[in-house]
Amino acid sequence: MRLRLIFSIIALTSFSSFAQQTIDKIAAQVGDKVILLSDIQAQKIQAIQAGITVTPEMDCEMLEELMYQKLLITQAILDSVEVSPEQVDSEMESRLRVIENQIGGRQEMENFYGKTVAQIKNEFRPIIKEQLMAREMEYTISNGISVTPREVKTFYSKIPSDSLPYINTQLSFQQIVIYPEITRKDKDIARAKLEKIRKDIMAGKTFSTQARIHSMDPGSAQDGGKIQASKGMMVKPFESVVFALKQDEVSKVFETEYGFHIIKLGKRLGDDYTCQHILIVAEFSGDAVENAAMRLDSCYQLLDTEKITWDAAVKEFSNDETTKQNKGIITNPATGEQTWDMEDLNQIDQQIYLLTTNMEKGDISEPNLYTNIYERKQGVRIVRLMDTKAPHKANLKDDYALIKRAAENEKKQMMINDWVISRINTTYISINDPFEGCEFTNPWKKD
Repeated sequence: MRLRLIFSIIALTSFSSFAQQTIDKIAAQVGDKVILLSDIQAQKIQAIQAGITVTPEMDCEMLEELMYQKLLITQAILDSVEVSPEQVDSEMESRLRVIENQIGGRQEMENFYGKTVAQIKNEFRPIIKEQLMAREMEYTISNGISVTPREVKTFYSKIPSDSLPYINTQLSFQQIVIYPEITRKDKDIARAKLEKIRKDIMAGKTFSTQARIHSMDPGSAQDGGKIQASKGMMVKPFESVVFALKQDEVSKVFETEYGFHIIKLGKRLGDDYTCQHILIVAEFSGDAVENAAMRLDSCYQLLDTEKITWDAAVKEFSNDETTKQNKGIITNPATGEQTWDMEDLNQIDQQIYLLTTNMEKGDISEPNLYTNIYERKQGVRIVRLMDTKAPHKANLKDDYALIKRAAENEKKQMMINDWVISRINTTYISINDPFEGCEFTNPWKKD
């Protein structure tokens, strides 16, 4: 299998200070894209952070993977592969949320790196864009690849018995979630609070102080609400207001998908701007949480007394859009699969781990408060242990989907390898010392 780069903003940010203190050197060039020694060092840091033992021999593997990425990007540019600002922002936010959860919040993340969220985004936006372009190009190359049952069986038969992977205990889960509804009254309360804050600012109170005291945006509140950004980085309603303001003007209260805002424009130069911002998010009342809990408790009683089936209960009670249409089945965010490795469960989702540690197949948890860390909202949920498979060696009967994916991946890799060879022959490639003696998988070194 090709060594995959472990791209993460944590590692890239950690490495930035190191790179500034190092005299860099070009390790290789693919087309007009250069790979620096610092890029390889960054990959080592990422590997170490991911718990991988780094050996000197891995330098060549990392360089080859980086050359492959640059080859993809070069072709993506030639083919006019486009990645929208919204895609970049979404990917950036997803990675930032992971870091926040690991570090303890957005403010802690900013303190740790000594940079605002806006600065982190600005620094790594081009890197994230290139990564997405490479991913899109790779998808284009291997899109449509599939394998027949005969090919799966043939692939499996070629694997030596002692090379079959050992599968740990596999679990699958379902859930019924009720998120308390934000009512019009809740929104009116939030808007009125921000209107009062704006009135105080217009009467002479400083925007910075009001942002520190009241703003519910953890990424900017402690910095007086300051945001440095470029056009396309923020949601459209926010930027529509920014680009309509004059310098030092304070906007009226407006709403986005994140809540209610006011903005004070600092400077604007072309598509770049600096502003201050206060966010007030509508919060559901305690009664709404209590009502959700009571409703889910009724659901639990019906399930416990077998007066309703699980599938019927999901349809009737759950308002979680990501699972309601699929019998409540929870997708493992680390793999995209519907199964969870027992060994990794605690690291991936501690909430599920704590709920289901002592459960058996078919058991249902009592209603519990639940925090959806990806959408940043709270609810109440019931979890069901849908299935459990004992540890075993991979086999066609129990692990057909796993083996099929492996067969597809092999077929895709063969197609990608053929593509790489064809592009190497028509692309300028230069490999410099100390990597000239590397033994690569593909013929990067030309005569």
